[in-house]
Amino acid sequence: MKLGYNGATTMTSPFETDVRIARAAGFDVLEITARKLDVYLQSHTLADARQLLDAAQLPAYAINSIEQINVRDAATRQQVLARTRELAEWCRVLACPWIIAVPGPAPAGASWAQIRDETMDALRAMNDISAPLGVNLAFEFLGFPWCSVRTVAQAWEIVSALDLPTVGMVIDTCHFFAGDSTLDSIRAIDARKLAVFHINDVEPVPKEQITDAQRLFPGDGVIPLADIIAAVHSIGYDGVASVEIFRPEYWAREPGDVAREAREKMERLIG
Repeated sequence: MKLGYNGATTMTSPFETDVRIARAAGFDVLEITARKLDVYLQSHTLADARQLLDAAQLPAYAINSIEQINVRDAATRQQVLARTRELAEWCRVLACPWIIAVPGPAPAGASWAQIRDETMDALRAMNDISAPLGVNLAFEFLGFPWCSVRTVAQAWEIVSALDLPTVGMVIDTCHFFAGDSTLDSIRAIDARKLAVFHINDVEPVPKEQITDAQRLFPGDGVIPLADIIAAVHSIGYDGVASVEIFRPEYWAREPGDVAREAREKMERLIG
């Protein structure tokens, strides 16, 4: 697998720092945090961002993320589509193949069939915007109790039913663990639809209390990472494994040190 660095791991550092430290630590690709690029583009151009990535020989792999894509509110839906158009244009210039799309909270009283169908409708509408620009969508379930799409099986049901060549999915080990996904559900996926594999660990807290802030470097927590990685290998996936950690304690550290430690601990797990 190629190793990716997700900018959330050093959330308080700017885009240009993420490029520098990811390259210095030996990562193969960068997952760009959208809000960092928002800030960067206040004083730079997309051409500047592309030049920075090219000079570092660090391809952009995904922009993270468009959130609450399946929320029913019409105003929110329009914001999602506008953001899709914006990020797709960024991806086109940056030669970045993926935008990550994230579901919103579960509506009160909604059935799974309603949630599934509304999520599919949202992804179709987003795809109508991004696909003509040569950009793909990666749908990422969230294992937290409040989320509308919480498991590998649910995300795969949506993505496989859509059956669009430009829509795939994400498996994140924190969300896999928090939402009680199964190894068999990974084995049911077509590897060609797995856009990126996010690897991280979590503290020993009850699953229903897990938040992003409890994430840890891979191998430092209680997630059975070896079993999950073996299941991902078993379907023939050989794409990007990316470290994504939203831990404020790490954000307070020197960014280069965080990137180096993340790379070392990723390598111990996946070689």
